[in-house]
Amino acid sequence: MAVNIILPPPSLSLWHTKKLIYSTQIRFRIMSSASKSQPQSVASSAVYQVPGLDSHEMDSTADKTFERYSSNTAKRNGKGVSIVWFRNDLRVLDNEALFKAWVSSQAVLPVYCIDPRLFQTTYYFGFPKTGALRAQFIIECLADLKKKLMKKGLNLLIQHGKPEDILPSLAKAFGAHTVYAHKETCSEELQVERSVARGLRQVELSPAQGNSSRSSSTHSPKLQLIWGSTLYHLDDLPFSVGSLPDVYTQFRKSVEAKCTIRGCIRLPTSLGPPPSVDDWGIIPSVEQLGLHSEKVVKGMRFLGGETAALSRVTEYFWNKDLLKIYKETRNGMLGPDYSTKFSPWLASGSLSPRFIYEEVKRYEKERLANDSTYWVLFELIWRDYFRFISIKYGNSFFHLGGPRKVEKRWHQDQKLFETWRNGCTGYPLIDANMKELSASGFMSNRGRQIVCSFLVRDMGIDWRMGAEWFETCLLDYDPCSNYGNWTYGAGVGNDPREDRYFSIPKQAQTYDPDGEHVAFWVPELLTLPKERRNFPGKSYIEQVVPLKFGSSNKHHSQRSKYGGRHSGLRNR
Repeated sequence: MAVNIILPPPSLSLWHTKKLIYSTQIRFRIMSSASKSQPQSVASSAVYQVPGLDSHEMDSTADKTFERYSSNTAKRNGKGVSIVWFRNDLRVLDNEALFKAWVSSQAVLPVYCIDPRLFQTTYYFGFPKTGALRAQFIIECLADLKKKLMKKGLNLLIQHGKPEDILPSLAKAFGAHTVYAHKETCSEELQVERSVARGLRQVELSPAQGNSSRSSSTHSPKLQLIWGSTLYHLDDLPFSVGSLPDVYTQFRKSVEAKCTIRGCIRLPTSLGPPPSVDDWGIIPSVEQLGLHSEKVVKGMRFLGGETAALSRVTEYFWNKDLLKIYKETRNGMLGPDYSTKFSPWLASGSLSPRFIYEEVKRYEKERLANDSTYWVLFELIWRDYFRFISIKYGNSFFHLGGPRKVEKRWHQDQKLFETWRNGCTGYPLIDANMKELSASGFMSNRGRQIVCSFLVRDMGIDWRMGAEWFETCLLDYDPCSNYGNWTYGAGVGNDPREDRYFSIPKQAQTYDPDGEHVAFWVPELLTLPKERRNFPGKSYIEQVVPLKFGSSNKHHSQRSKYGGRHSGLRNR
C-alpha cells in the first residue's frame, strides 16, 4: 500500500511550524514481507522519492526560480548560428556556454551527443562504465533539459555517436561559426575536446556564415570552451594550477581569503529561435543504450533533471528548514534528509554550485547563519579542490600509486572483491552500504569512507577496483570527486593522514547506534535487539576477513575463517 507521512523537521520553531507549508512527503510502500509492527524508519521496503514534491510543486518551484534569475538587460549582438554542446552541464540556469552562444548569434542549436564510449567498460577491470540507474538518471536529465529549452524558445537535438564526428558535421550543415561547451579536466574528456577541435578545423565556412559582417574569406568553426563547473572560477584562483596547494585546508583558506565567487549568469526570457531542424531526435530508453532497465524498489529514488534539482534545494533549505542543522546531521545514513543530496545533480550539471552558494547566502540573510550554513559551502569547496587537483596531477589520479606515486602491495582477489561488491562480507555496516549502492545508486558520505577503508585496509584489495565499481554505480559519479576521494581513502592521495583507518565497530556505534541503517538494508537483522544488529555474531553470515584493528564482535566472539590479526593503525 502507498503511504504519505508528514512529519515536523527536527529543531523547528513553533513559528516555522505554523507559518511554513511543510510538504515532506516520504513515499514508501509496505510490502507483504515487512511486518506492520516494525518501526517505519526501518521498514524493509521503503522507497523515498528525492525530492519529495509532486510534479506540480516541482514545476512551480522551478518556474519561480527562473523568474528570479531572468534578465531583461542582456543584449544579443551576434550573427549566424552557434552550437551549444551539452556535456555534464545539463541545465539552463547559470549556463554560461548557453548564454555566450545566444549573445554571439542569431540562432542557437543545442546538441547532446550520446557517446557510445560512455557505455563501454572501465579501464582496468572491465566494469560497465555507466550503470543502468545512472543511465536512467541522465535520461531524465535530458528530458527535463529539452523541456526547459523549449520553454525558452529552443529545443535539444539528440544525436547518437561520437562528438568529434557529429559536431563538425552539424557545424558544416548549419554554417555554425562557433561550438560552445563547458571545459572538462580529465584525460578521456580532454581527448574528445581535442578531437572535436581538430574536426572543426577541417570544416570550411563561407564568409557569409561568420558572426561578423567584416569577414571576407573562408574560415573554420571554432570550439570555445568555458569554465563553469566549480564554485570558484579557474581564472580567479590566487595561484596557478601548477602551484595549487596539495593539502585541502591550505587550498580552502587561500581561496576563501583571496577569491570572490562570481554571480550566476542570468538569461533572457527567450533564447529563440533555433535554426530549422527536420528531426530533433528522441531521448533513448535505457534498453536502447544497451542496458537492462532497473527500478528502485528500496531506498532513495532520485529524479533526474534541473527541475528536480531546484526543487530539492527549495525543499531542503526552505520548506523543511534543514540547512540550519546540516552539520549535525550530515553523517547520517538512512533516509533523504540527513544531508542535502545535491550531489547527483551537481555531477550531471543540472545544478550550479554558484546557485547553491547564492541560496545559502539568501538563507543566511532571511533566516540565520551558523556553522551548518557554512558547512554546505565547505563541502562545495572540497568538490572544487578535487576538480582543480585533477588538472595538476592528470592521469596519476587513476594510477595505482596515486598523485604521490606511493608504492604499496595490493591484490586483486576477484572472489573476495565480489563479497564486498555484493554486500556479503559478514560485516553488517559494510554489507548494508554496498546493498544500498547497488539498489539506489547512492551511498552516504560516511558510508563511502567506511567501505573504502574496509576494502583497501582490511581486505588489502587494489583501491582501483572499488573506484571503478563506484564509477559504474553512482548516480553522482564524476571522475574528479570519485577518484580524488578513493586516492585519499587508499592513502595514495594528498591527505597528510595517509593511514586513515575507519574502525567498523567504532563507526557503527557512532553513526548507526540502533542498527536502523543495517536493518533496513539487511532485513534479517531486524528481528535482533537494536544493540546487536551491528554485532550479530553467529546470527549472521561468516566474516570473510578479520579486521586489522580490533574486533567487530561486541557481544559475541567470532573469528574469521582466515584467523585474527591486528595492527596499530589509527581508527576513526
